[in-house]
Amino acid sequence: MKKFTYILLVLFIATTMSCTKDFEDINTNPNAPSSVQPSLLLRQVIYDFGENMSYEGFVAGDLLAQHRTALDFNLFDRHALKSPQLGGNPWPIFYTNLRDNEIILNQARTTETFAGYEGPALILKAYMAAGLTDLFGDVPYFEAFNGVNGTVTPAYNLQEDIYLNENGILDNLDKGIAAIEGYTDVIPLEGDILFNGNLEAWIKFANALKIKYLVRISDKIDVSNDLQTLFDEGNYITSNSENAIFNFTNTDPNSFRLAQLRIGDFNNFVLSETMETILVGLNDTRLSSLFRPFSNSTANEFNGLLNGIDASSTSIALSNYSLASTAFREDTSTLDANFITAWEVQLALAEAAAKGFINADAQTLYNSGVTLAFEYWNTALPTDYLTGPAAYNAFGSNPIEQILTQKWIASVINGYEGWIEYRRTGFPQLQTISASLNNDLIPIRMPYPAEEAALNFENYSVAANATDNNSINVPVWWNE
Repeated sequence: MKKFTYILLVLFIATTMSCTKDFEDINTNPNAPSSVQPSLLLRQVIYDFGENMSYEGFVAGDLLAQHRTALDFNLFDRHALKSPQLGGNPWPIFYTNLRDNEIILNQARTTETFAGYEGPALILKAYMAAGLTDLFGDVPYFEAFNGVNGTVTPAYNLQEDIYLNENGILDNLDKGIAAIEGYTDVIPLEGDILFNGNLEAWIKFANALKIKYLVRISDKIDVSNDLQTLFDEGNYITSNSENAIFNFTNTDPNSFRLAQLRIGDFNNFVLSETMETILVGLNDTRLSSLFRPFSNSTANEFNGLLNGIDASSTSIALSNYSLASTAFREDTSTLDANFITAWEVQLALAEAAAKGFINADAQTLYNSGVTLAFEYWNTALPTDYLTGPAAYNAFGSNPIEQILTQKWIASVINGYEGWIEYRRTGFPQLQTISASLNNDLIPIRMPYPAEEAALNFENYSVAANATDNNSINVPVWWNE
């Protein structure tokens, strides 16, 4: 009996060891690869980031920039930024896509056939990192994005270091360009919904971003030589056909998200009084491209509402205010997810010229930027627009204010860009909101989300202390 029991035990152990040895092979689905191809990840990162930030730009960024205002669920519009509602928490959008982009970057550096993805991945990393730090200031960066191979509680890094240090924003743009210029293989870049695999277009994208970021930090460092070199070389986005965008469609799953949501969510957002005042004052025909006449109008009129009403004590009739135009719901095929455009680059260069950073004619660059912006928003440029109130040297105007106002107008739904540029320059002048929950102050940074305090408490505490308990009224580095 003992011998029989021993034989059974040996057979059981042998069988168990064999099963364990083959377990991974037996239980691995050959049709579900354990590592995602960089072509699939690249498309996912570009689309997910662009789609999510376009939605965020409409429901949150446009409120901070005072392009539009919210009727209900509007604590965010009243500047309680720690209480995101329909939107207002872009933090996970950045970190999810920066993490996935890091996978592409690691694959490009370790697998020869994927080497062509290194340059675009570095450029995307710089682009998303800049958007992240421009909103929040100091953020986890150098120890972040590596998932299981990195720390789950990364330290917060200074914004200055994120911009200027090795492997930071500007360095990664340079390295991205160098990686593309040094790539000699012919394996195509797939999954590229920005430029359809055109690596030269990625270089123009990177140089356009360098112009943008150098102007953004120009109050902190001398950017003149770098900007002049970029301008003289001219290898950046100069026409709308070169824009870093992808198009939405009129059908799921690629239509603009507000077109898919219930009508009540869409109707929650109306023209801001600030936007109406500025567009009307400039005789700007983009008013009818971006918004629609209010339904009680008898003469095709537009009406905006002051931002930040107290919805609990203020009764608003939707029919008295202008909703977003059909481009944002009924016909989203005319709408783009916008990473950077020719008009933005031309207006950044106009600012650089006006401030003496580059030797160029600021008015010519301004006129070019405005013309491109009208074209981008599918609006005919009135023949007298650039000689009227919107002229570069219009009577009683400030050329820098004119430039930034035009950039602000055209940046509708482009993430939080209009608000960021206002924070940096003070232009255009925004209004004090109706029922502020921030002591009538316009916020100048996004607060760190509550989950950071829960998941990364020690490092979060340092950053929160440096921002007066995570205050939305403490400037980021380039705005100090």
